Amino acid sequence: MRFVIYGAGGIGGTIGARLHQAGFDVVLIARGAHYEAIAANGLRFVTPSQDVFLRIPCAQQPAQAAIAPDDCVILCMKGQHTEAALRDLYAATGGKARVVCCQNGVENERLALRRFPHTYGMVVWLPAEHLQPGVVVNFAEGSAGGLDAGCYPSGTDAYIEQVTAALTAAGFSASPHPAIMGHKYEKLLANLNNAVQAATGTRFDGTSTGTVAALRDIGRQLRDEALACYEAAGIYCASRAEVAAGRSSIRGGAVPGHKRHGGSSLQSLLRGTGDIETDFLNGEIVLLGRLHGVPTPANAVVQEVGNRLARESLPVGSLSVAELERMIADAG
Repeated sequence: MRFVIYGAGGIGGTIGARLHQAGFDVVLIARGAHYEAIAANGLRFVTPSQDVFLRIPCAQQPAQAAIAPDDCVILCMKGQHTEAALRDLYAATGGKARVVCCQNGVENERLALRRFPHTYGMVVWLPAEHLQPGVVVNFAEGSAGGLDAGCYPSGTDAYIEQVTAALTAAGFSASPHPAIMGHKYEKLLANLNNAVQAATGTRFDGTSTGTVAALRDIGRQLRDEALACYEAAGIYCASRAEVAAGRSSIRGGAVPGHKRHGGSSLQSLLRGTGDIETDFLNGEIVLLGRLHGVPTPANAVVQEVGNRLARESLPVGSLSVAELERMIADAG
């Protein structure tokens, strides 16, 4: 099986690197300075136990990757880049590709299925960062991350069983699951805090007890709104108990010389990309609320804050937790 990693950042770079190290045929698709660094020197892949340069074939566009119908194309770009990426992939393949959406949010699969009849969903639990061109850091040992997958909208088939078996051989926790979107909706609940972390620069393990309590209260409001929307829309969301097994083997680890900064939205701000995935995280809940008559003031505020951070090139930590809390209270 040949793997095409479309978007070789923190998540895609880690998946491509470990598949390559396990002996699988891999090609990366990257862009800009990241592509140039990989093409010149190889992908620098760093974990708690290794710091290596991997000579993995790399292309700038799908048209340069010679994608065959049975290649596994794993989408790893953020949701705001999916539509443009799919247009390029379709132009290169005519829709004859198997697409695995290894991305946060739940909209990517819908976008892919419009063009690709063989579309799969994959849940991403993978502690990784990409902040420098040519460098990907995976903060994990034991299992490098959780990557359960299934057919979209539901079911499994022999192909996704082969994909998850390959990922397991490469050091991930990966199983086929017939209700994968229920697991992705559960993961979305955690991702609703991504822009909160980026805006405040604060994590739930902060030093101030009051700050931690406020963050948890904001997180609870975001989650409660989402669950109310799921119920109103009749959306199945897996329980924490259902998804716990796939995460239990992931062991975070310190990487010498590399600080772990935080989630994907925070990384976008640190890299100055000028965009953020908030519209496909908190914005998904706002959309569901508007469709089904459910108020979502907390998610609407966090969506707007995330977009303003990217639009105005504001730094991580531009808002205090207290300021964000007041904005949500005013909106409510």
